[in-house]
Order: sequence, then structure tokens, then C-alpha cells
Amino acid sequence: MSKGILLVNLGSPDSTEVEDVRTYLREFLMDGKVIDSPWLIRKIIVELFILPKRPINSAEAYKKIWTKDGSPLIIYSKILQQKVQEQLEIPVGLAMRYKNPSIEFGMQELYDKGIRDLLVVPLYPQYTMSTTETVADKVLEIQKKKFKDINVNFLKAFYKHPDYIKVLGDSIKENLPANYDKLLFSYHGIPERHDKKAVRAAKVSKLPIETYRNQCLETTRLVAKYLELPEDKYYTSFQSRLGKDPWIQPYTDETLEHFPEKGVKNLAVCTPAFVADCLETLEEISMEGKEEFLKAGGEQFTYIPCLNDRQDWINTLVKWLNGWENN
Repeated sequence: MSKGILLVNLGSPDSTEVEDVRTYLREFLMDGKVIDSPWLIRKIIVELFILPKRPINSAEAYKKIWTKDGSPLIIYSKILQQKVQEQLEIPVGLAMRYKNPSIEFGMQELYDKGIRDLLVVPLYPQYTMSTTETVADKVLEIQKKKFKDINVNFLKAFYKHPDYIKVLGDSIKENLPANYDKLLFSYHGIPERHDKKAVRAAKVSKLPIETYRNQCLETTRLVAKYLELPEDKYYTSFQSRLGKDPWIQPYTDETLEHFPEKGVKNLAVCTPAFVADCLETLEEISMEGKEEFLKAGGEQFTYIPCLNDRQDWINTLVKWLNGWENN
């Protein structure tokens, strides 16, 4: 059975035009694993309360980070795919959960090359229903409809894998200022109810309880241990709140506002929920977050890039994928 790899990341609008952003947000927010309300309620929330205005603001935000070649997330994902492919003999495809290239497109490309044994690699270190789980759901939905003779497997969440911790730790160490006061690990947030659902599901299945929040805290702990950081030199928070429901805390924006009054003047920030820089890292953290911190009295703000196309990250992925290919 011919083997192949499909790397999957979140996705981006096709352009910074408002209508393209609106189309992207509609697909993203109508996913029941992102806004987990009943379909009709979700439709009302998205169409009546979010899409009339949010795409305008989001389009402006995307314009701040857009390059001549397009979305940074797409660019870095393509480079990652190409460099991983250079080191593997089996085909490596690329897809986005939302917009282009779609998961169906990526699966079709590999199917046309004769692939019948597929490893899907969700490019999210931590597992949660709104990231890894929705990728798996979409892949299996398409497989059932169009590719019933493909055998599908998924790479497990790697938030505590020693190889990942080393690569992440090394990337932080290379960019950490010598005189920093605090290193902030800012993870993408999720609603509290998502973690509660994970706990309930784990209890029913009698599996170990690994909430998203706990996974993030474990990533922080392991990286801090690898870098030999004192406990008072790092902190964990969660960004990107949407709506009025409570999300897991502490919140990144509030943390940035309060750090200076606590004596944190020289701050470094990393974003370990992402492996490629995107709107949430480049605009929300390195631009808006920096502005919030400096306005509150901070003096120096260092944004530490995601793993992007680092060679050690590429080598790590290749190592994992070689292990699967040779099984």
C-alpha cells in the first residue's frame, strides 16, 4: 500500500479583501467545533453579530502582516512542505482546514499519485476540539465520501515530545534577550466549556484527562526545565478571546497590561500553540501586544518567532515521518 503524508494547518483568507475575509470567517466560525452551539444558534451569532463588522476589522489586521507573496501562514506552510518533501521519498501534501488549499484538494492530489495509506499531520502541538479534532473530523468525512479505500492515520499531539521541546527551547534561547525580566508563553485560548467537554469525554472513555490548558502548562513546564529557567522568570497566558463567554485564563491582554506595574519592564513573548507565524502571532502579539505592554509602562518587548521553516524543526518532522514510513 503506497504511503503519503498530508500536512494540515489552520488556513487564511485568499486575500485581504473584505469579502474574502468574510468568506474565510464564515467557514471558520460555522465549524461546530469552533463555536459549539446548535447550528441555528451558531448561524444567527455568525451572520447577525459577527460577519457584518468583524471582516472589516480583520481585513485591516491582515493587511498589516500580508506579504507580496500572500499570507505568512500559507508561505511558511508551503516552505515546510517543500523542505520536508526534499528529505522524504514518499509524497508530502499540504492542506488547510479552512479555505485553500482545502483538505479535499490535498487528499485528491495524493490519491491521484496512488496513495492509499495516509498519515495526516495536524500542525498543532496541543490537542483541542477546535484545532486537531476538527481536522480529523473533516479528513474522515471526506474519506468516507470520496476515498473509502484510503487508510487514514493521524500524528498525535506532540506538545510534550522531547524532540519538540528541544526545538522550541532552542528557538526561544536564540531569541531571548540577556536582560529579560519575564518570558511569557502565550497560547491560543479556548472557551472554558471546551476543556470541560474534554474532561467529561475522558471520564466516559476512561482515558487520562488531558485538557488543553493542562497540555499548554506542560509545554511551558518542560521548556522551562530544558532552559533551566527560574520559576519567577516565566509565565503562561491565553490569547484571542471571542465573545462574552469565559475563556481559559489568565488572559494575555490583561497580563500584558499588568506586567509593568509588577516590575516587568523587559518582556519576551513566545507563542507555542502555533508552529507558523500568522495573524494571531504577528498582529495580535508582536504588534498589538507590544503596543499594549509599552503603553502600560513596559520598556522593551521581544517577540520570539514561531518555528516556521527552522531547519531543526524540519529535521524533527522528517524524523517522525520517517519512523511512520518505515513501520
